[in-house]
Amino acid sequence: VLFGEYLTNAQGEDVVAGIRTPKPIAEMEREMPEMYRQLLELRRKLEAHYREVQDFEFTIERGRLYCLQTRNGKMNATALVRTSVEMVAEGLLSRERALLRIEPRMLEQLLFPRLDPKVKATPLAQGLPASPGAASGHIVFDADRAEFLGNAGEAVILVREETKPEDIHGFFAAQGILTSRGGKTSHAAVVARGMGKPCVAGAEGIRVDVHLRQATIGDKVLHEGDYITIDGTTGYVYQGKVPTVDPEFSPELRTLLDWADEVAHLQVLANADTPETARKAREFGARGIGLCRTERMFNATERLPIVIDMILADTSEERRKALEQLLPMQRQDFYELFRAMAPYPVTVRLLDPPIHEFLPAEQELRREIEHLRQLKTTIQGVIDLYGSLRLLQAREDLAKQYPEPFDQHGEELVDKALLKKERMLRKIRELHEVNPMLGHRGVRLGLTYPEIYRMQLRAVLEAVALCRKEGVEVHPEIMVPQVCTARELERVRAMLEETKKEVEAETGQALPVKFGSMIEVVRACMRSDELAKVAEFFSFGTNDLTQATFSFSREDAENKFLPLYQQTNVLHDNPFEVLDVNGVGKLMEITVRWGRKSRPALKLGICGEHGGHPESIAFCHRIGLDYVSCSAPRVPIARLAAAHAALKS
Repeated sequence: VLFGEYLTNAQGEDVVAGIRTPKPIAEMEREMPEMYRQLLELRRKLEAHYREVQDFEFTIERGRLYCLQTRNGKMNATALVRTSVEMVAEGLLSRERALLRIEPRMLEQLLFPRLDPKVKATPLAQGLPASPGAASGHIVFDADRAEFLGNAGEAVILVREETKPEDIHGFFAAQGILTSRGGKTSHAAVVARGMGKPCVAGAEGIRVDVHLRQATIGDKVLHEGDYITIDGTTGYVYQGKVPTVDPEFSPELRTLLDWADEVAHLQVLANADTPETARKAREFGARGIGLCRTERMFNATERLPIVIDMILADTSEERRKALEQLLPMQRQDFYELFRAMAPYPVTVRLLDPPIHEFLPAEQELRREIEHLRQLKTTIQGVIDLYGSLRLLQAREDLAKQYPEPFDQHGEELVDKALLKKERMLRKIRELHEVNPMLGHRGVRLGLTYPEIYRMQLRAVLEAVALCRKEGVEVHPEIMVPQVCTARELERVRAMLEETKKEVEAETGQALPVKFGSMIEVVRACMRSDELAKVAEFFSFGTNDLTQATFSFSREDAENKFLPLYQQTNVLHDNPFEVLDVNGVGKLMEITVRWGRKSRPALKLGICGEHGGHPESIAFCHRIGLDYVSCSAPRVPIARLAAAHAALKS
């Protein structure tokens, strides 16, 4: 398509000056057909020579067409994708060159809503662009209210100091997330990216007061219910509603990504914890689920109380009863995931985080206990007052009858709630760890409380049996987190085999399932030859492996010293965003080499946040990984990056 403007009886400066209204180039075909024919031929020659869309200037003098200058046309992502596909169809470009014209990160413009560039808005504050996209909504300060209003059809933005796993139901309901603390790899950022929701994190200029239900930015106070807009691509926060432009997954983009899949060596899988996310990942071209975080399933509103009962259990029998309630829920989750992704593989990671993460924060719990104690004192005072009035009535022989102040079970309910909260507080203190990220979590939790892992294994296997009974082809994979010794893997594998025999006997079906290990502990890298004798696949958890290698946590680093390190070139990049190939990368190379020495057919992949980063994907290609797994919205970016890695190698 030829696009442009021209003026007759004019100089070039007249077009630029805007003193006359130029004519669309299409009118030249009617007004000067021969000149128009020459213009089309000039465009054809320029594009054939430069193999790029050209932005050129021309003049016509005495019946001759002159080209004054030409340069490569400036294009947004939509135009670049479209012209690349069209130029291949015209024979001007090969598919390989068309793929290399487009930087993978440019696809973000096509995959997420963005602010309308025609609208000029002044930002109130700026944080870190933690998850791309733009969204507007009413401010809410807690996940419960976000869920309530979201289910009622309201657009909401969840605003918190920082988020925790128990806020997950609020994420599902919110259009976007804004936090005043945390970095690009904080809990809020990672979960938002996984869901494809815009997120601005670490907006330190915003003071959030959950109790007053307000946020302060300078001298401006925003209250719950006020409208704001966040742009997770730039990190800006705006007051009011700023118009957005919807993304478009065009036929040309689908064609381009199909070409990318043909040349890429790396498979692209997605991190997904819900059937909805799995379906979205599949629409974006994911060839399976490389990471299903089962703990996310525990955080659902109706399940968290059961999980808390399981944690508070004093005996393994009490714990088993709570787990029996969770079993059908997890089975249904896995069943829906397997169906959504069939016939591609689904990798289920067994429970990873410390169990105290499912309990309320200690400070919040102490506040609730104090409130219940005051309530109990108030109830007792009213009951005492009522007793005195009844005594006075008896003495004075008054006819007036005083109503009962409370339901007879009211005080019992308060006592019961207080007792449970106090038990919870004792359990929190009992579970307290100095460094929980290096403590009682992952496989260590599974071996200490084997009934938890047994329940999850049974849920997976029963879901597989249901799918196979319905003729659905499924390829389940079980992955164990935080492994550092082969014996840990052997213990969990024994649990799997035992549970597998039980379910196969109950269902009368053979249930094939692969068994593998997360590689996120330095010792696991150094002993990968031994681990590969037990595991059929490895998946690098590069978030935790980076923390372990650098000896600093991502949240503390991004909030405290990492910006200074980057500004002063102590570190060139944030290692939680760009894979540290000279440190973490060396450990990965050792793992690949030694692991495949023990098991040549060992499948290797990566499921950390780095799995969606183009430069990190190029490194994964170089060391011979089989797949990368990233959040669903980044799957198209990873597909193109995988093609770039193959074409440039």
